[in-house]
Order: sequence, then structure tokens, then C-alpha cells
Amino acid sequence: MPSKNNQELLDHLLGFLSENKKTLFYKIIENRTRYLTVILENIYQSQNASAVLRTCDVFGIQDVHIIENENEYNINPRVVHGASKWVTLHKYNEKENNTLACIKKLKADGYKVYGTTPHTNDCLIQDIPIDNKVALMFGTEMTGLSNIAMEHVDGFVKIPMYGFTESLNLSVSAGISLYEINKRLNDSVIDWHLTEKEKTNQLITWAKKVIKDGERIEKQYLEKLEK
Repeated sequence: MPSKNNQELLDHLLGFLSENKKTLFYKIIENRTRYLTVILENIYQSQNASAVLRTCDVFGIQDVHIIENENEYNINPRVVHGASKWVTLHKYNEKENNTLACIKKLKADGYKVYGTTPHTNDCLIQDIPIDNKVALMFGTEMTGLSNIAMEHVDGFVKIPMYGFTESLNLSVSAGISLYEINKRLNDSVIDWHLTEKEKTNQLITWAKKVIKDGERIEKQYLEKLEK
């Protein structure tokens, strides 16, 4: 659909929203990014994965990639607090090796994929290179990243720790990592924002989710345009 029609559709949908909601949408979209993304590999504790979605929404991360090898990801509504409505989920569960499929897809899209683990010495999270799009990969709570992931990521990052405990809770690790990178991106001259086309399309998606019968209203409007 041409971008002009997209903008016209957005204007039509926004007419069903309150002024406060429209103002909020336009404020939040300006801080949304696809420059930084998150991968969750085979997470089996839904409350932790759902907490990561909340964290991603808070820091403006639009895309979260969910790898379902043995474990299917289920949203925990008591934890996610509606964040899944605003974040775009990409699930990988149809290949023989979904981890490899996800990594290859993101690399093809221009991302450098970094595995998060406390057991390597590549770099600390505050030193991760940000001159290229970044995908942070988190593994399961008990065993961490799979061997396939460890073999195919571009590098490893870790959070500095100074106590006896070896690792952090998944959602805490994600929160610290995203905060560090988000802060550096905001302090940089890197254009990490969504493109204008991406903003329009995302606003359409959000609007349809909060408007009653949003999909039907969109369909009726597009049918009217075609006449």
C-alpha cells in the first residue's frame, strides 16, 4: 500500500482516539527503535520473559525475537502488564534449528548479534560497539545460551559483577543491558530512530489495537479507497 494511503489510513484511525491518546502515541513513537533488538532463546519461565517485554517497551525497543526450540513462550498477563500490545514479537518455531534461523535472519538484516553470558571475556556491556545495529541474545535461566548460539553469534558481552553470585535474573540482566546501550545511543549522533514509514506503520498497528473493532474499521476504509 502506498505511503500516502498509509498516512491517510492513520489519520482516519486516529480520529477514533482521544487527544490524550494521540499525543501519547506521537510522543512514544519518537523514542522507538529497531537499531537495538532483543533475542530470547528457548525461555521456559514465562514470568521472566514477560518481564523482559515490559523492559523492552520501557526502553523503546520495538522488536523482540522469540526462539522456541523445546519451550513455547507464553505471555504472563500479570507480569507483562500489556507491554506485548506495544512490542512487536517475532517467533521462530518452524525450522529444524530455530536458533540458527533467527541469527541468520538478523545478520542478513544488518545486525551484529551478541550473546550475553558471564563466562566469556569479549567485552563488558558498557563497551559493546554501537556503530552497527545490535541484537542482544539471552539464553535460558538455568543453562544460558545453546551451543549453536555460542558458535554463531558475532561476540559476547557480560555485565560486571563483584559478588559471589555468578549470574543475574534474566529480566534484571536485560534491564541493565538495555539501559546501558540505550543511554549510549541517546548520547550519540547515531540515527537510531524509526524511519518515517516505520513510524506511520507502527502507529497504525497501535491504533488498531486500542480501537474497538480496529481491524474491521481498517478493512472498511481500505475497501472505500479501492472504489
